[in-house]
Amino acid sequence: MVITMNVTVLCVGKIKEKFFTDAIKEYSKRLGRFGTFEIMEIPDESIPQNASEKQIEQIKDREGKKLLAKIRPQSFVISMCIEGKEVSSTELANIINTAALRSGRIVFIIGGSLGLSDEVKSRSDLRLSFGRITLPHQLMRVVLSEQIYRAFMINSGSSYHK
Repeated sequence: MVITMNVTVLCVGKIKEKFFTDAIKEYSKRLGRFGTFEIMEIPDESIPQNASEKQIEQIKDREGKKLLAKIRPQSFVISMCIEGKEVSSTELANIINTAALRSGRIVFIIGGSLGLSDEVKSRSDLRLSFGRITLPHQLMRVVLSEQIYRAFMINSGSSYHK
C-alpha cells in the first residue's frame, strides 16, 4: 500500500551549483506522485576563522533555533548526523512508512558545515547516518532526495531500488 505524505528536507544554507538543484528538482518531480516534497532552507551563520569551541556551539545553537522554528509539533523528525543510525534503503522505506502512519508529515534535517545543535538532535525522533564519510551538504541533499524517492518506490512495490 502506498501512503501519501508530506516530506520536507530542512537544511542550513543554499545550493550554489545548478547540477545539484537540477538533480533535486528531478527527484522532487518524481516524488510528487506520493505527496508533497519540499526543500526548506535557513540561512547559514558566518563562521569566523579559527572559531573557538564556544563560538562553534553558539553558531550551531543559533542555526538550531532557526531549524526548530520551522518544524510543526506533530512532525516525525529525522536528523542527518554522522553518529546516527545506519540503515539500508529497505529499512529507510520502513521508517518512512511508519512515520506516514504515525503523523503523515516527516522532516529530514541537514545541518550546516558545523553540524547540528544538541537541541535539534534531542527533538529528533531518529538520528540517521548515510555512513561515516563526509559529504558536501549540497550533495547530501541530492543523495537524501534520491533515497527518499527510492524508499517510496520500495513501499510502492517498484523494482526501481534493485
